[in-house]
Amino acid sequence: MGFTPPPYPYDRLVELRRSADAHDGGCVDLSVGTPTDPPAAVVVRALAESGAERGYPPSAGTPAYRDAAAGWLRRRLGVDLDPAHLAACVGTKELVAGVPHWLRLRSPGRDTVLYPEVSYPTYEMGALLAGARAVPVRVDERFRLDLSSVDPADAARALCLWVNTPGNPAGGLDDLGAVAAWGRAHGVPVFSDECYVEFTWDGPPRTILEHGLDGVVAVHSLSKRSNLAGARAGFYAGDPELVGYLAELRKHAGFMVPGPVQAAAVAAWDDDRHVDEQRDRYRRRLELFAGILAAVGIDVPLPAGGFYLWAPAPGGDAWGLARRLATEGGALVSPGDFYGAAGAGHVRVAVVQPEERLRLVGRRLGCG
Repeated sequence: MGFTPPPYPYDRLVELRRSADAHDGGCVDLSVGTPTDPPAAVVVRALAESGAERGYPPSAGTPAYRDAAAGWLRRRLGVDLDPAHLAACVGTKELVAGVPHWLRLRSPGRDTVLYPEVSYPTYEMGALLAGARAVPVRVDERFRLDLSSVDPADAARALCLWVNTPGNPAGGLDDLGAVAAWGRAHGVPVFSDECYVEFTWDGPPRTILEHGLDGVVAVHSLSKRSNLAGARAGFYAGDPELVGYLAELRKHAGFMVPGPVQAAAVAAWDDDRHVDEQRDRYRRRLELFAGILAAVGIDVPLPAGGFYLWAPAPGGDAWGLARRLATEGGALVSPGDFYGAAGAGHVRVAVVQPEERLRLVGRRLGCG
């Protein structure tokens, strides 16, 4: 029998959504990290007025797209990168899912994808879709990669190692210099998913590219940074050989960010003010909802980065806590087993809804 796709994680929340929807005012959806705030007006104008919808857009991105992304890296992360070592992707989920398959074509003698044991599900799924081995890497009590736990036999077979900083779901911050050094020492390409970098709370934002380009690729997206999840625009940058290989392969496969979206992305990468405003929104929401959870006996630390609360469930019963929040508070959250078996004792709360909706959950729970 061939491959049977597993249930999509969020499809498992149908029953809980019904319970949350039964409340006056309906469900407050905190399960998915889907932005609800408007994108910047300058970005919307660029999307509408580009005139770029007629022709085929460059797969790797227009020169303006690549220059704008490189300018953002220099301005916000302090990395001076040649735009030739950067290419566009259609959001980043498709890139994450596709990388193992493309790396198997490049290195057919390898068959393993390493990824954090508590993490974004697509790292594992990308391996499975490529017919590769998905091998989780232990994380420590702060949800940072413990690379000392990697079996040397797995490292020898690894197509790549995924690292995610700030991490989804737990908000941890890895030592990216140490991760890059491990990858180089073991001959394993490191792909660093940095889509939440603008929402780094503990210390300055960081990128693996600070530690040199050899053997590393950083992955970035406008979905969270600029509230453009529906537009699907991102980029990958780093090791010239790896980026060049992926860009050429993707060109043949027809992966293209639509022309109007590329024009909007240029405007988004060039503008920092809307991001600073969004940072303030998420920080206020994290503090607000952490206080609501604390008032009902669920103490949750603020994350080091990202806009998720990673809340320990009483008695380790994540589905029980998710059910309570849905039935009593009308809030839909994600049980931690969506992000790996090691996350099963937590729930993830995405503070993407406006403050008034978060306060509504608090009132329903009797603490507003």
